[in-house]
Amino acid sequence: MKLWTQTSGAGDDLFLVHGWGMNASVWLPLARALEKDCRVTLVELPGHGESPWEDSAGGLQGWAEQLLEAAPADAVWAGWSLGGLVMQQAAWMQPQKLRALVGIATSPCFVRRDGWPCGIPPLVLESFAAELEADTGKTLRRFLALQLQGAENARELLPQLRKAFDARPAPRLAGLRAGLEILLHSDLRKQLGALDLPLYWMLGERDTLAPAKLGAVLPEYQPRMQLQVIDGAAHAPFLSHLPQSLELLKGVLRHA
Repeated sequence: MKLWTQTSGAGDDLFLVHGWGMNASVWLPLARALEKDCRVTLVELPGHGESPWEDSAGGLQGWAEQLLEAAPADAVWAGWSLGGLVMQQAAWMQPQKLRALVGIATSPCFVRRDGWPCGIPPLVLESFAAELEADTGKTLRRFLALQLQGAENARELLPQLRKAFDARPAPRLAGLRAGLEILLHSDLRKQLGALDLPLYWMLGERDTLAPAKLGAVLPEYQPRMQLQVIDGAAHAPFLSHLPQSLELLKGVLRHA
C-alpha cells in the first residue's frame, strides 16, 4: 500500500509527517516558506487525507514501514504529535534511511505510566475513542480545538487549523481508531534512547498533550538531544510560532 505524498522545492530533503486526525495541508505555511531552502515531501498517514487504508497494516510497525517506503533517502524527518511517534519507530527500524529527526510537540510515550508523569491520563484517549464511534465529526472538531488550547493566539489560529483540515478528504474511521490505539499503547522511550542520529525537539510551553515538562525528562533518555520550548505555544507550534519553527528546521538542514 502506497501512501500519498507531494514534493516541492529543491535541495536537501525534508519529510513532514502530520498528527492524528489531520492531513498534509496543515504543513503548507511551513512548507511554502522552506521550498527555497530544501526539497519538501509531505505525506499523509494511513487512512488520513488521500492515503489508503488497509487493516493488515494498522499498527505502529506497519505505519512506520509505510512511511519508510514513502520517504526520500537521507532526509531530515519532522514529525508532529502522532506523526512524531511513528517517526521514532521508523528511525529505530531503519536509522540508515534518516539523516536527522525533528520531534514537534511529540513524545515517545503519550500516556501516563508508572514512573512516567509526562503523559496524559489513558482515560482521555479512551474517551476520545468512545466519542469517535458516537460522532466522528464532533470528536475531530473538539480535537482541533484541544490542539490550540492555551496558545496565546488560539482564537486566530483555530479557523486556520479548521481550514487545513477541511482542505483534504476526511480521515477514515478505521485509520482514526488505529491512530488512537498507537497513541494509547506505544512506549518508545528505550528505542529513543538507543538512536544514534541527530535529534532535535520542539515543545510548546502551554501544550496539554505533549507537555513542556518533557523538556526536563527526555534528555535523561537521550542526552545528545537538542531541545527547545516555545513560549506561548500549545500543541501546534509550527502554526502559532512559524518564525521559530523555520529557524529550527533551517538550522537542522544546515548542520545535520
